[in-house]
Amino acid sequence: MKTMKNWLLSGLLFLMVSTVFSQGKITGAITDGQNPLPGANVAIKGTSASASTGFDGKFTIDSNVNSGQLIISYIGFASQTVDFTISNGVADLGNIILVSSNELSEVVVKSGVIDLAKDRKTPVAVSTINATEIQAKLGSQEFPEVLKNTPSVYASKAGGGFGDSRIVIRGFDQKNIAVMINGVPVNDMEGGSVYWSNWAGLSDVTSAMQVQRGLGASKLAISSVGGTINVITKTSDMKEGGSVSSSFGNDKYLKTQASYNTGVMKNGLSASVLFSRTAGDGYVDGTKFEGYNYFMAFGYKINDKNSIQFTFTGAPQWHNQRSTSPLLTDFLKFGSDGKTPNIKYNSDWGLRNGEEANLKTNYYHKPVMSLNWDYDINSTTKFSTVVYGSWGRGGGSTSNGGIKGQNPYSPNSTLRTADGIINFDLIDAWNSGQTTTLGTRTKIADGSYQNSTDTGSNKVGTATVINTTSGITQYSSVNSHNWYGTVLNLDKKLSDSFNINFGIEGRTYTAVHYQTLNDLFGATNYLDKTNKSATGVAAPTVLSTTYAPRPNGNPWVSTDYQERLGYSYDSKVNYYGAFSQLEYSKDNLSAFIQAAVSSQGYKRDDHFSYAATNPLSSTDYENLTGGDVKAGVNYNINEQHNVFVNGGFYSKQPFFTSVYPNFLSVVNDKLTNEKIKAVELGYGFRSRIFTANLNAYYTTWDDRFTTGTDPDAATNPGGLYTFSGVNETHTGVELDVTARLIDKLKLNGMISIGDWKYDGNATSNRFDSSYQPVAGGTAQTLYLDGVKVGNAAQTTMALGAAYEILKGLNADANLNYSEKLYGNITPSSFTSATNKGAMELPGFATTDAGVSYKWVLGEKLGALNFRFNVNNVFDKIFINESFTNFFADDIKTAATGTTPAVTYAQAGALYNGVATVNKVYFGYGRTWNFTLRYEF
Repeated sequence: MKTMKNWLLSGLLFLMVSTVFSQGKITGAITDGQNPLPGANVAIKGTSASASTGFDGKFTIDSNVNSGQLIISYIGFASQTVDFTISNGVADLGNIILVSSNELSEVVVKSGVIDLAKDRKTPVAVSTINATEIQAKLGSQEFPEVLKNTPSVYASKAGGGFGDSRIVIRGFDQKNIAVMINGVPVNDMEGGSVYWSNWAGLSDVTSAMQVQRGLGASKLAISSVGGTINVITKTSDMKEGGSVSSSFGNDKYLKTQASYNTGVMKNGLSASVLFSRTAGDGYVDGTKFEGYNYFMAFGYKINDKNSIQFTFTGAPQWHNQRSTSPLLTDFLKFGSDGKTPNIKYNSDWGLRNGEEANLKTNYYHKPVMSLNWDYDINSTTKFSTVVYGSWGRGGGSTSNGGIKGQNPYSPNSTLRTADGIINFDLIDAWNSGQTTTLGTRTKIADGSYQNSTDTGSNKVGTATVINTTSGITQYSSVNSHNWYGTVLNLDKKLSDSFNINFGIEGRTYTAVHYQTLNDLFGATNYLDKTNKSATGVAAPTVLSTTYAPRPNGNPWVSTDYQERLGYSYDSKVNYYGAFSQLEYSKDNLSAFIQAAVSSQGYKRDDHFSYAATNPLSSTDYENLTGGDVKAGVNYNINEQHNVFVNGGFYSKQPFFTSVYPNFLSVVNDKLTNEKIKAVELGYGFRSRIFTANLNAYYTTWDDRFTTGTDPDAATNPGGLYTFSGVNETHTGVELDVTARLIDKLKLNGMISIGDWKYDGNATSNRFDSSYQPVAGGTAQTLYLDGVKVGNAAQTTMALGAAYEILKGLNADANLNYSEKLYGNITPSSFTSATNKGAMELPGFATTDAGVSYKWVLGEKLGALNFRFNVNNVFDKIFINESFTNFFADDIKTAATGTTPAVTYAQAGALYNGVATVNKVYFGYGRTWNFTLRYEF
């Protein structure tokens, strides 16, 4: 009894003390804007009271003062100070968002022109990656590769050159994935392409990246067939500080970077700057590169209602490429033992006077400048706008001509050395008239060594005649552009439950296309016979000025001074659109309905193919109307479970090359919009230790229009095939999960299973070089029904873990598996109803791992960060792309007499079950990089 009394007295005394000293409780939740941040530290300023957030990011802390400030901190994120006032014993601070503490990334752009999905509210399938993860795990990888742990995403190195990687979402390539930077669309307006080498510095200035799979939540009528990648760059309005860093890795990879931001000054101004340089030899042979990145952001808070943000970023770069896909036999031939492929082999390069040289070099400078203005008109009305411009200058090189009928690209060419690389010294010697193992070049009548498209092998009747006057030339296909646009957005809160949004968008784009000389390889000049602008008949033009394939540091430089060959034309695209979105949100239910309409006009000015008096030399605008309608509903069953559904229809205008096929000014007579229909279901689960997202989708893509080169160059030189009525159906399920079983261990995983195939048969038509139907070239049925969509793994899986070994010391690893990867098909190969479809490549698994350590030197001294990454830890050899579809049981050697036919399998001409006659790319083997960063 006495013991019980003591407990009661002690309890009563505790309650009395608590009443005297405790004024109430402070509650809230800490997130990064999308996901909870477990383990964040919450402390009352000036006291010893503190608490940590749980797995769901929520916290409760007792306070003995009625008002004050909370100091919130979390490793990898900027500390934040929040005011509180206790009323009726409680201060509920709601959702508090921390942002990454990387350089220039402490504040996420809040402009209303950016469409970001919200967890458990926006009914779309979404994945978000913050700057901390990008900074740690990307290392020397390409920017799209940071998404490879995301469901239904396939990232490939492609040829392996710097910035040449590509990404596929739900089976749709990046031409049909909308890439947005701060709400600004950046897909090329002619063909929808995104060249990641032009955005090589994007990872340096990203504060967050969100991937919305499917049609997404963007209000703009953009090419979001497979999904939308929203990249939010860093801004100027964060605390004063900066960083310097250096990274190095395999194959002489070296990156240096410096940044500084002023913070918001007393006059309301703020500024941030970043500069970096990246260079290396490249993992693939002969792919040396050099790139720079600059970023400037200036902000001004005019008053409580108005603020502006100016950003200017660019990444001038050049890189040697592997754009010719070698045969599997060549990878094996130049391997160490004939059985293990040399996955670094590149047939596009060689040595020139002992230095690396490459016929295929990409060079470009494409800066983007934008000005955001946000105006809070009143408590219910907000206006946001962005005005932007982009100026691209650069191109890509290749070669033409030949020596005695041989070109450098043939694996068995006499213009190659014994180890399979291009013999540039031999080409130089021949072109300049020196005596070589191929003989001596003959001068033309005027005594010059003149190059042209002539290969040195010509047909005269049925006979082949070899000449010794031709040579080889390197030239570039230039694509320069000026692009201007604006987005205006008005957001109105109608009531506590309804919100409506209106906006307009406009873009104008002019691209200048032509070819120019890079290197004559010792020849005197070059003869071009393509310019018909004077009379309508090609006039011979002799050119001799060459231009190095390197980017110009001036983004506004004019290229009018450059001599031109091959072709010269301007593409012009004007785009106007309007959009509106109505949102509903009350209690556990949220919904939206959105509609957009757009008009897109295409115009072509040709300076070579037609006489200046020909109306086709400058066409009128060909205008097409498109748009989309989307709707979705999300319902939060309780704090743990939510479900959503969305669907939509998108009428998408075709690309420029579909309007004007074959680089001519004749409009496609089968011009029509592509039609996309999509529906998606989703389920989400949240708990303290486990989260999961399950999605199922169904997408149809109809009326695609594609073209292909006529392989019969002898009877139809410069001809083409058009393929109309190409339809696809993409279905699949996706699951991603995270779990934190103990405080120091975080697990994550995903699996996506897709079924992407062509739906129904298509039609092929044959045209000559002037885009006129070939006599007798009647429409032909292409039997595509059921054929698998190629060059993206339809089943992907990932499993990852991150563990805090000691305070500040963390280790992580990820295992990725891909299968159901098919070769890229050519529609013209399916003229038979008994075709075998697309060839399936072997599945493969790779493992990446890394270790991080943050050493805090002191509040005023800053911190040192160390990061070591190893990608493809076990050096797995795998094929990640095939451009052909030769099966193991296809005939390698035809039957002759009594000798039966022999298949590739029977001949032993296989590698890992794949016929060695296929043209493929291998993925990278083991690579590594180490980064040291000082933050102050």
